[in-house]
Amino acid sequence: MFNSLSERLDKIFRNLKGKGYLTEQNIKDSLREIRLALLEADVNFKIVKNFIAEVEKRALGQEVLKSLSPGQQIVKIVHEQLVALMDTGGFELKVYDNKLTKVMLVGLQGSGKTTACAKLAAFYRKKKIKPMLVACDVYRPAAIHQLQVLGKQLEIPVVVPDAYNPDQIALQSGSQNPTEIVLKTAEKALKEADKDLTNLLLFDTAGRLQIDTPMMEEVQRLKAFVKPDYILFVADAMTGQEAVNVAREFYNKLAFDAVILTKLDGDARGGAALSIKAATDRPIAFVGVGEKISDLEVFYPDRMASRILGMGDVLSLIEKAEEAFDEEQAEKLAKKMLKNQFTLNDFLHQLQNLKKMGPLDALLKMIPGVGSKLPKDFELDNNALKHVEAIIQSMTEEEREKPEILNGSRRLRIAKGSGRSVTEINRLLHQFDDMKKMMKKVSSGKIPKGMPGKLPF
Repeated sequence: MFNSLSERLDKIFRNLKGKGYLTEQNIKDSLREIRLALLEADVNFKIVKNFIAEVEKRALGQEVLKSLSPGQQIVKIVHEQLVALMDTGGFELKVYDNKLTKVMLVGLQGSGKTTACAKLAAFYRKKKIKPMLVACDVYRPAAIHQLQVLGKQLEIPVVVPDAYNPDQIALQSGSQNPTEIVLKTAEKALKEADKDLTNLLLFDTAGRLQIDTPMMEEVQRLKAFVKPDYILFVADAMTGQEAVNVAREFYNKLAFDAVILTKLDGDARGGAALSIKAATDRPIAFVGVGEKISDLEVFYPDRMASRILGMGDVLSLIEKAEEAFDEEQAEKLAKKMLKNQFTLNDFLHQLQNLKKMGPLDALLKMIPGVGSKLPKDFELDNNALKHVEAIIQSMTEEEREKPEILNGSRRLRIAKGSGRSVTEINRLLHQFDDMKKMMKKVSSGKIPKGMPGKLPF
């Protein structure tokens, strides 16, 4: 996401930075380009107009025209205005371990509400919170089944309607209308949450392909009955401006508290992320950055602005590393590296931790100065990690600890076991040996001028 916008802005700023001084005409020409870039990114035209006006007011001031680095000053101003555009106002979904917090998720069908429910539950469980999921989408039995599957996978309880039968296409409602079923399910969930000492109750509500009166009346009645602490609107980033229009209508009816923006890892142009706050005056609280249950992040406008401008996102990278790498294990590993006792087992463990952090190309883009330098069609072969993993896992414990015993016949056996060629195995062992030599030099105080070889990913 934002790739096209980032490329356009990077080109504009490179042209600005290349000039020794700036004139009002230079700045106005650049702002015209920025305006076009934002409109092409599907940002609402009124929001673009206000954004450009704010940037222009500051860019034509003395702080830029008299600056020694005017191009950099404009980048700074654009960054600050992007942050202001997406500002969360310090919003935080507060959940406590000594009381029940009720959260309703609303939005159109297909926006990712059901998955977002499970992601939120997993996110807060890491914080020692006890969650429970509630299936209130009675129009689509597949949604109830999906929530049950996710709950089972996460070992989180799921409350379903009494009328739900997994072997039937529709609910066995009898004389009850859908809204009555929803309210009875909510009542059942509140009782079970109280009995189970649950801290977080997440209600997955029904959606439609488009906004209609019955759907809005149902969620309004559910809101009145449950009295949620928070209502989160789930928006699909891939729908661009349409997500903003839908958000505005939901806000008018429900006055939701914040937004979860899903599918931010897709090829959406970014208009929804840059427009929703200005259109509804409600912040983005979380973003879905992948299909895995763990792929949910707290939204930080300053970090997102930095990513858009190709400045990287070091803080998010550090947080991902802290989640993936165990501090105690990292300390032990550092000691082994200093003593030159690093083995293929240690190497395998680090690769597995690295995989937990997400796709390698996404991680590279978080490093300042790297993202903007990567080619437009840059794509890292994430399978390379799997190949290395397969090779090491095809070795015996002794071979991983003492790779020097790997003779020709052993390498041939490993090649057959891993489905890789002997050449790949030889290359991996050679690079691993080079890496150990480099570590030895570092531990002895002799800093090498460069890496002796490069790892195969």
